[in-house]
Parts: sequence; C-alpha cells; structure tokens
Amino acid sequence: MAGRPKIFNEQEAIGKATEVFRAKGYDTASADELLAAMGIGKGSFYLAFKGGKEELYVRSIKQFAENFNQKISNAVEDSKDQIELIRQFFLRLADATDCDIERGCYLGNALVQLSEKDDEIKKITAELLKGLQKIFAKAIKKAQENGQIKNQQDPEILAWHLTNLWNGIHVTRRMESSPQMLRSLIEMNLRMLE
Repeated sequence: MAGRPKIFNEQEAIGKATEVFRAKGYDTASADELLAAMGIGKGSFYLAFKGGKEELYVRSIKQFAENFNQKISNAVEDSKDQIELIRQFFLRLADATDCDIERGCYLGNALVQLSEKDDEIKKITAELLKGLQKIFAKAIKKAQENGQIKNQQDPEILAWHLTNLWNGIHVTRRMESSPQMLRSLIEMNLRMLE
C-alpha cells in the first residue's frame, strides 16, 4: 500500500500558512489557525509536514525566499534602468506601513527573530541574502561598465552593502516608524550608487 494520496496542493497550502505566519508571527500562530488557513486536517498536515509547525515554517521561508528572489531578479533583468529600480526598491521600504510581501519583510523578520535560534532557518536566510547580493552585484557591475555608476569599488562589496542595508532597514523600522527618517537613512546609503 503506497499510502494516502495528497488531496491538496502543498505550495498553495504553504502560501496560505505564510500569510498566517506573516500576520501572527511564528510563536503566536496556532496549529488551528494554520490548519484553517491551509484548508486541511491534522492527518493530512502531519502526513505532509512530519516535523509539524517548525517544518511548515522552514518550508514557508524557503518558498517565500525563492519567490522573492525570483521576482526581484526578473524585475531587475527586465528593467531598462536597473540601478533606479534598486533605488526605488529600497526607498519603498521607508513608506511601507506593514509587512508587505513586495518588500520581503517576512524574511527580514525571520532573520531577526529566529535565525540565531535555529540553524536551518539561519541557513535559509543566509542563502536568501546571498541570492539578493548576487542580484545587486550583477546590476552594479553592469552599471559600472556602462558608466552609469562612477563608484568603481568592487561590485561584490557594494552589493553586500546594499544587502546589509536591506537587513538594517528591517531592524530599524521596528524602532523608528518615521518614513522621513527611514528615507533619509536609505538615501544616504544609496549615494554609493552615484
């Protein structure tokens, strides 16, 4: 006997669970809330997620990270002005009023809240950051080569600076909610792209 067939789409179910984790946080999201959002029962849940809530959360972060990086990568690749797109990506962080999917704060929050508690989550968030850094580095190198950016520092280092900025803004916005202050910090850091 091969076992019971899955009667739900795992990616869709994980996406629905992600919304609960985004809204409530890992610690306060209850099993009942997750099951209700996913539209599955306990039996199906534990058949698909043998590690329970923790496995679901890890898979949620992985799926979100892959989608987030792919979306940014596609947007940068398709943009006629990749550096301006990156600038706007950061400047929009200042104006976000909540945990917006487009800005990746779900991942930023996971990085801050749980990465030091869980090696698997730390590894996933580190891979996300490396992916983000690679996207930035490629765009910076291209902009340096075509003269759009005068700053000729190593594109890898500049890209890590942007990745660090992304991390830092997610931490800072927990303490400072003023869009004007956040925008000023971001603009000051983005001067390196001139």
